[in-house]
Amino acid sequence: MTDSTTYTPPTVWTWDRENGGKFANINRPISGATHEKELPVGRHPLQLYSQGTPNGVKVTVMLEELLALGHTGAEYDAWLIRIGSGDQFGSGFVDINPNSKIPALLDRSGPKPIRVFESGSILMYLAEKFGNAFLPTEVSARAECLSWLFWQMGSAPYLGGGFGHFYAYAPTKIEYAIDRFAMETKRQLDVLDKQLANNEYIAGNTYTIADIAIWPWYGALAKGLLYGSAEFLQVQDYKHVRRWADMVGKRPAAQRGRMVNRLAGEPSSQLHERHEASDFETKTQDKLAPAS
Repeated sequence: MTDSTTYTPPTVWTWDRENGGKFANINRPISGATHEKELPVGRHPLQLYSQGTPNGVKVTVMLEELLALGHTGAEYDAWLIRIGSGDQFGSGFVDINPNSKIPALLDRSGPKPIRVFESGSILMYLAEKFGNAFLPTEVSARAECLSWLFWQMGSAPYLGGGFGHFYAYAPTKIEYAIDRFAMETKRQLDVLDKQLANNEYIAGNTYTIADIAIWPWYGALAKGLLYGSAEFLQVQDYKHVRRWADMVGKRPAAQRGRMVNRLAGEPSSQLHERHEASDFETKTQDKLAPAS
């Protein structure tokens, strides 16, 4: 490894608006709303405000899986929050998630609306709300599932904000940063590959919220769909992760969930907002009339 420059941190850090790379327009060192904007509300009890990033996909897959099980109370409205435009800093969104990150869920099924934020928390909330769906009740199986769920919550920032940022988005390529986070990302893939060598699903032989949480991140990574890094990370080596990723990806609910609030890929794979099950047939972007 070689470094062409040496950086000495200043005594006091100051915010440089021009040094944030691709996301400089939305990154800032303070929290709170930047503008007044109410959130739309649809007719279903569950209102989701999100974008089809890996964290957002977790929740839409969960909701579609619940509906596939016959839980009609899981019907939902999914509203698009364009994070690149700063929608997450609108006053209505900040009221639901003071951390200004997607996804955020508002459950209006009871006498008082309940806000739920952080994707892992939303998965647990929905699982428990619908009779422990995709969440084992036996003590040891539940502990295993939740351990892997929280593994994902703690590990993915190294993948996304670490490797993904420095490899794909940073304004300058820093060899040390890319090496450090590529090493950690490959270690995480190895952890999963060894777990899946002896288990059909992440937490055993049953599909759980652990799979729903991990698949949008590491399943996509193992299939070469994140950051254009397939060759760089040699993802073909993780055959057990790839086997599992293909298996989960064949689930109709996972396929539908991946489409919701999606802004990238083929127009037929993008359903910017979801309000009814029929929207998957009638309102994907390839079926919308072109803007006049």
